[in-house]
Amino acid sequence: MNKKQKNKIAIKHKFPTGILVLDNKLVFRGIGLGYQGTSTGEVCFNTSLTGYQEIISDPSYAGQIINFTFPHIGNVGTNNEDLESDKVWTKGVIFNSEITSPSNYRALKTLDEWLKKNKIVGLTGLDTRSLTNFIRDKGAPKGTISNSKNGKFNVKKLINMSIKWPGLNGLDLAKEVSTTKNYIWKGFKTWKKKVGYEKNIKTKFKIVAIDYGIKKNILRYFSNYNCEVKVVSCKKTADEIMKLNPDGIFLSNGPGDPAATGKYAINIVKKLIKSNYPIFGICLGHQILALALNAKTKKMKLGHRGANHPVKNLITNSVEITSQNHGFVVIEKNLSKNIQITHKSLFDDTIEGIRLKNKPVFSVQYHPEANPGPQDSQYLFNNFIKDVKRYAKKKRH
Repeated sequence: MNKKQKNKIAIKHKFPTGILVLDNKLVFRGIGLGYQGTSTGEVCFNTSLTGYQEIISDPSYAGQIINFTFPHIGNVGTNNEDLESDKVWTKGVIFNSEITSPSNYRALKTLDEWLKKNKIVGLTGLDTRSLTNFIRDKGAPKGTISNSKNGKFNVKKLINMSIKWPGLNGLDLAKEVSTTKNYIWKGFKTWKKKVGYEKNIKTKFKIVAIDYGIKKNILRYFSNYNCEVKVVSCKKTADEIMKLNPDGIFLSNGPGDPAATGKYAINIVKKLIKSNYPIFGICLGHQILALALNAKTKKMKLGHRGANHPVKNLITNSVEITSQNHGFVVIEKNLSKNIQITHKSLFDDTIEGIRLKNKPVFSVQYHPEANPGPQDSQYLFNNFIKDVKRYAKKKRH
């Protein structure tokens, strides 16, 4: 690096151009990046080492500011393929170290350029370990993140924004991120090296996916199994769904408080369960299913967010390394007798999976399509497709 380049960096870092203000008046200053603006949300942390583009584009992060615990985020750049949603709903991102130039053959833009394009406020140069420790000890706070090239901030105003934001408790975000128009998934399969995303040309089974904030890689997995997937709004009625003549129902992941979404989703899912469809739920879909089975949910102190969470399969007595992203959990107390707990977290013993004892209905809290293990949990899709095959065969006869 020559003297001129060093001077440019020195000028760039002369004063903080980004800030994070928490609702308890705690202030973190750093260097702003991405979109110049201000946004408020719940501040959480994610422990993943890779997959930051997929994480930031996951609709389940609507209403949240992500603090990445791994210091080197952005090294592989961004591309147009590894997106979990067409629109990015994340409120903001926080990194420890500066973004370096991309080093990946698939990179088309730097992470900074991609954040600008998607209007995501970013902040780097923070002591992310200190922030993570605060969240771990005190719980996920409300916070406001701001990026301004002049480095001037009205801290009092930002504190008030953080305090006045209602938080995720009681907030139905699924209706905001859900599709407004029904559509059939284009049929691309999961990504393979040297091949990329292949299109599925076979459609043996019809799946209706209720969109609470669905990730694209879930849809790709269904394409691997030769399924035609019709994605419908989270407010689509049970009668409208049944008219689509599905062989199975999928309840997607998504953001917000499941109890708030449940005000309209519970009755829809109850009717679908009663109609004996095979049903599979992931994340928010798991929580909605549990609520439809008369269970209850609660907000967690920290939540589970990362790609290294061990989960025990209570049926096979094996351990899966899972990817997780949730801030609410199903309460074990007073579960009905027809519900079997199938999976539990080895971090805190919370419920990670359930199934009905008398029907082909099951769900998991974690993300089997995210491949952290890398394929520890792929059997869940296999199990669902087996149920779908049986139902389709019975329907034909």
